Amino acid sequence: MTPSDKDEIIYGKNAVTEGLKAEKSIDTVYISNNAKNMDKIIALAKKQGILIKEVSEDKLRSMCGEKHGGVAATVAPISYCTVEEILDNAKSKDKPPFIIICDEIQDPHNLGAIIRTAEASGADGVIIPARRSAAVNSTVFKTSAGAAAWIKIARVNNLAKTIDYLKENNVWVYGAEADGQDSYKTDFSGAVALVIGSEGFGLGRLVREKCDVIVSLPMHGRVNSLNASVSAGILMYEVVRSRANK
Repeated sequence: MTPSDKDEIIYGKNAVTEGLKAEKSIDTVYISNNAKNMDKIIALAKKQGILIKEVSEDKLRSMCGEKHGGVAATVAPISYCTVEEILDNAKSKDKPPFIIICDEIQDPHNLGAIIRTAEASGADGVIIPARRSAAVNSTVFKTSAGAAAWIKIARVNNLAKTIDYLKENNVWVYGAEADGQDSYKTDFSGAVALVIGSEGFGLGRLVREKCDVIVSLPMHGRVNSLNASVSAGILMYEVVRSRANK
Protein backbone atom coordinates (compact mmCIF):
# COMPACT_ATOMS: atom_id res chain seq x y z
CA MET A 1 0.00 0.00 0.00
CA THR A 2 1.20 3.48 -0.87
CA PRO A 3 0.37 6.34 1.51
CA SER A 4 -2.18 8.79 0.16
CA ASP A 5 -3.10 12.34 1.06
CA LYS A 6 -5.71 10.92 3.44
CA ASP A 7 -2.93 9.42 5.60
CA GLU A 8 -1.14 11.36 8.32
CA ILE A 9 2.57 10.53 8.18
CA ILE A 10 4.78 10.64 11.25
CA TYR A 11 8.52 10.08 10.97
CA GLY A 12 11.71 9.87 12.98
CA LYS A 13 12.58 7.29 15.64
CA ASN A 14 11.19 9.25 18.57
CA ALA A 15 7.91 10.21 16.89
CA VAL A 16 7.21 6.70 15.60
CA THR A 17 8.25 5.07 18.91
CA GLU A 18 5.98 7.36 20.93
CA GLY A 19 3.15 6.86 18.47
CA LEU A 20 3.45 3.09 18.89
CA LYS A 21 3.72 3.33 22.67
CA ALA A 22 0.61 5.52 22.79
CA GLU A 23 -1.15 2.98 20.52
CA LYS A 24 -2.14 5.60 17.99
CA SER A 25 -4.10 4.24 15.03
CA ILE A 26 -0.97 3.33 13.08
CA ASP A 27 -1.56 1.35 9.91
CA THR A 28 1.94 0.70 8.51
CA VAL A 29 5.52 1.29 9.68
CA TYR A 30 8.07 1.98 6.93
CA ILE A 31 11.73 1.29 7.76
CA SER A 32 14.67 2.17 5.53
CA ASN A 33 16.63 -0.83 4.29
CA ASN A 34 19.75 1.01 5.52
CA ALA A 35 18.40 1.83 8.99
CA LYS A 36 19.99 0.48 12.18
CA ASN A 37 18.81 0.08 15.77
CA MET A 38 15.15 -0.35 14.88
CA ASP A 39 14.59 -3.39 17.13
CA LYS A 40 12.37 -1.52 19.61
CA ILE A 41 10.15 -0.08 16.89
CA ILE A 42 9.87 -3.44 15.16
CA ALA A 43 8.97 -5.16 18.44
CA LEU A 44 6.30 -2.58 19.29
CA ALA A 45 4.79 -2.78 15.81
CA LYS A 46 4.73 -6.60 15.82
CA LYS A 47 3.13 -6.66 19.27
CA GLN A 48 0.25 -4.56 17.93
CA GLY A 49 -0.06 -6.54 14.70
CA ILE A 50 0.99 -3.53 12.59
CA LEU A 51 2.32 -4.09 9.08
CA ILE A 52 6.07 -3.42 8.72
CA LYS A 53 7.51 -2.61 5.28
CA GLU A 54 11.19 -2.28 4.40
CA VAL A 55 11.64 0.48 1.83
CA SER A 56 14.41 2.37 0.09
CA GLU A 57 15.86 5.70 1.19
CA ASP A 58 14.30 7.28 -1.87
CA LYS A 59 10.88 6.02 -0.85
CA LEU A 60 11.19 7.50 2.64
CA ARG A 61 12.42 10.81 1.24
CA SER A 62 9.42 10.97 -1.09
CA MET A 63 7.12 10.37 1.87
CA CYS A 64 8.52 12.80 4.42
CA GLY A 65 11.60 14.66 3.19
CA GLU A 66 15.30 14.38 3.98
CA LYS A 67 15.21 14.18 7.79
CA HIS A 68 13.19 10.99 8.11
CA GLY A 69 15.50 9.26 10.58
CA GLY A 70 15.16 5.94 8.79
CA VAL A 71 11.55 5.31 9.76
CA ALA A 72 8.04 6.60 9.10
CA ALA A 73 4.49 5.47 9.85
CA THR A 74 1.06 6.13 8.41
CA VAL A 75 -1.80 6.88 10.77
CA ALA A 76 -5.43 6.13 9.98
CA PRO A 77 -7.32 9.00 8.34
CA ILE A 78 -10.11 9.05 10.95
CA SER A 79 -10.41 9.52 14.68
CA TYR A 80 -11.70 6.42 16.42
CA CYS A 81 -14.43 6.80 19.01
CA THR A 82 -15.30 4.79 22.12
CA VAL A 83 -17.91 2.06 22.42
CA GLU A 84 -19.72 4.33 24.88
CA GLU A 85 -20.02 6.96 22.16
CA ILE A 86 -21.62 4.41 19.82
CA LEU A 87 -24.19 3.52 22.49
CA ASP A 88 -24.82 7.23 23.14
CA ASN A 89 -25.35 7.69 19.40
CA ALA A 90 -28.17 5.14 19.47
CA LYS A 91 -29.64 6.72 22.59
CA SER A 92 -29.71 10.13 20.90
CA LYS A 93 -31.88 8.63 18.13
CA ASP A 94 -34.21 7.08 20.71
CA LYS A 95 -33.89 3.63 19.20
CA PRO A 96 -32.29 0.30 20.15
CA PRO A 97 -28.56 0.14 19.33
CA PHE A 98 -27.55 -1.40 16.02
CA ILE A 99 -23.82 -2.17 16.03
CA ILE A 100 -21.51 -4.06 13.68
CA ILE A 101 -18.52 -5.92 15.15
CA CYS A 102 -15.76 -7.06 12.77
CA ASP A 103 -13.86 -10.02 14.24
CA GLU A 104 -10.40 -9.76 12.61
CA ILE A 105 -11.47 -8.68 9.13
CA GLN A 106 -8.02 -8.32 7.55
CA ASP A 107 -8.82 -7.37 3.96
CA PRO A 108 -9.15 -3.55 3.83
CA HIS A 109 -11.55 -3.83 0.87
CA ASN A 110 -13.85 -6.06 2.91
CA LEU A 111 -13.68 -3.74 5.90
CA GLY A 112 -14.39 -0.72 3.71
CA ALA A 113 -17.38 -2.44 2.12
CA ILE A 114 -18.75 -3.42 5.53
CA ILE A 115 -18.40 0.15 6.80
CA ARG A 116 -20.15 1.47 3.68
CA THR A 117 -23.13 -0.86 4.16
CA ALA A 118 -23.22 -0.21 7.90
CA GLU A 119 -23.57 3.51 7.29
CA ALA A 120 -26.16 2.99 4.55
CA SER A 121 -28.26 0.66 6.71
CA GLY A 122 -28.34 3.10 9.62
CA ALA A 123 -26.03 1.28 12.01
CA ASP A 124 -24.92 3.34 15.01
CA GLY A 125 -21.30 2.27 14.76
CA VAL A 126 -18.68 -0.31 13.83
CA ILE A 127 -16.27 -1.97 16.25
CA ILE A 128 -12.94 -3.42 15.13
CA PRO A 129 -10.10 -5.00 17.13
CA ALA A 130 -6.80 -3.17 17.49
CA ARG A 131 -4.80 -6.27 16.53
CA ARG A 132 -4.96 -8.76 13.66
CA SER A 133 -7.38 -6.54 11.79
CA ALA A 134 -7.26 -4.02 9.00
CA ALA A 135 -7.14 -0.48 10.37
CA VAL A 136 -9.14 2.30 8.77
CA ASN A 137 -6.46 3.30 6.29
CA SER A 138 -6.74 5.11 2.97
CA THR A 139 -7.79 1.90 1.17
CA VAL A 140 -10.59 1.28 3.66
CA PHE A 141 -11.61 4.92 3.49
CA LYS A 142 -11.77 4.84 -0.31
CA THR A 143 -13.62 1.50 -0.45
CA SER A 144 -16.18 2.80 2.03
CA ALA A 145 -16.96 5.62 -0.44
CA GLY A 146 -16.39 8.09 2.37
CA ALA A 147 -18.78 6.36 4.79
CA ALA A 148 -15.88 5.93 7.23
CA ALA A 149 -15.99 9.69 7.78
CA TRP A 150 -19.66 9.58 8.78
CA ILE A 151 -20.16 6.47 10.89
CA LYS A 152 -18.66 6.04 14.35
CA ILE A 153 -15.85 3.48 14.46
CA ALA A 154 -14.35 2.16 17.69
CA ARG A 155 -11.05 0.28 17.83
CA VAL A 156 -10.79 -1.90 20.95
CA ASN A 157 -8.06 -3.98 22.54
CA ASN A 158 -10.29 -6.88 23.59
CA LEU A 159 -13.38 -7.89 21.60
CA ALA A 160 -14.54 -10.44 24.16
CA LYS A 161 -14.59 -7.85 26.95
CA THR A 162 -16.28 -5.38 24.62
CA ILE A 163 -19.02 -7.93 23.93
CA ASP A 164 -19.46 -8.40 27.69
CA TYR A 165 -19.83 -4.63 28.06
CA LEU A 166 -22.46 -4.50 25.31
CA LYS A 167 -24.39 -7.33 26.95
CA GLU A 168 -24.29 -5.45 30.25
CA ASN A 169 -25.99 -2.64 28.34
CA ASN A 170 -28.78 -4.99 27.19
CA VAL A 171 -27.46 -5.46 23.65
CA TRP A 172 -28.05 -8.92 22.15
CA VAL A 173 -25.04 -10.24 20.27
CA TYR A 174 -25.58 -12.21 17.06
CA GLY A 175 -22.63 -14.02 15.49
CA ALA A 176 -22.64 -14.97 11.81
CA GLU A 177 -21.59 -18.57 11.08
CA ALA A 178 -22.61 -21.26 8.61
CA ASP A 179 -24.07 -23.54 11.30
CA GLY A 180 -26.32 -20.96 12.93
CA GLN A 181 -30.08 -20.62 12.98
CA ASP A 182 -31.82 -19.22 9.90
CA SER A 183 -31.37 -15.45 9.91
CA TYR A 184 -34.64 -15.04 7.99
CA LYS A 185 -36.47 -16.49 11.00
CA THR A 186 -34.58 -14.40 13.57
CA ASP A 187 -36.07 -11.36 15.27
CA PHE A 188 -33.52 -8.53 15.11
CA SER A 189 -35.93 -5.81 16.26
CA GLY A 190 -34.27 -5.21 19.63
CA ALA A 191 -30.79 -3.97 20.52
CA VAL A 192 -28.42 -5.74 18.10
CA ALA A 193 -24.68 -6.24 17.79
CA LEU A 194 -23.94 -8.24 14.66
CA VAL A 195 -20.54 -10.00 14.65
CA ILE A 196 -18.89 -10.78 11.29
CA GLY A 197 -15.99 -13.23 11.37
CA SER A 198 -12.69 -13.08 9.53
CA GLU A 199 -12.19 -14.16 5.94
CA GLY A 200 -11.67 -17.91 5.79
CA PHE A 201 -11.75 -18.52 9.56
CA GLY A 202 -15.06 -17.12 10.73
CA LEU A 203 -15.61 -16.17 14.35
CA GLY A 204 -12.83 -16.67 16.88
CA ARG A 205 -13.60 -19.32 19.50
CA LEU A 206 -13.94 -16.95 22.45
CA VAL A 207 -15.93 -14.40 20.47
CA ARG A 208 -18.32 -17.10 19.31
CA GLU A 209 -18.79 -18.32 22.88
CA LYS A 210 -19.72 -14.79 23.93
CA CYS A 211 -22.47 -14.49 21.29
CA ASP A 212 -26.07 -14.89 22.46
CA VAL A 213 -27.24 -16.30 19.11
CA ILE A 214 -25.46 -17.72 16.06
CA VAL A 215 -27.22 -16.96 12.77
CA SER A 216 -26.63 -18.07 9.19
CA LEU A 217 -27.79 -17.33 5.67
CA PRO A 218 -29.62 -20.09 3.78
CA MET A 219 -27.39 -21.43 1.01
CA HIS A 220 -29.09 -23.02 -2.04
CA GLY A 221 -26.17 -23.33 -4.46
CA ARG A 222 -23.07 -25.47 -4.65
CA VAL A 223 -20.89 -22.78 -3.08
CA ASN A 224 -21.43 -22.94 0.67
CA SER A 225 -19.98 -19.60 1.74
CA LEU A 226 -20.06 -15.92 0.85
CA ASN A 227 -17.53 -13.11 1.00
CA ALA A 228 -17.48 -11.56 4.49
CA SER A 229 -18.69 -8.16 3.31
CA VAL A 230 -21.50 -9.71 1.24
CA SER A 231 -22.71 -11.77 4.20
CA ALA A 232 -22.49 -8.72 6.42
CA GLY A 233 -24.54 -6.65 3.99
CA ILE A 234 -27.34 -9.21 3.73
CA LEU A 235 -27.52 -9.60 7.50
CA MET A 236 -27.50 -5.85 8.11
CA TYR A 237 -30.52 -5.46 5.90
CA GLU A 238 -32.20 -8.34 7.68
CA VAL A 239 -31.91 -6.16 10.78
CA VAL A 240 -33.39 -3.23 8.83
CA ARG A 241 -36.25 -5.42 7.57
CA SER A 242 -36.95 -6.90 10.99
CA ARG A 243 -37.18 -3.44 12.54
CA ALA A 244 -39.37 -2.07 9.75
CA ASN A 245 -41.92 -4.83 10.37
CA LYS A 246 -42.31 -3.94 14.05
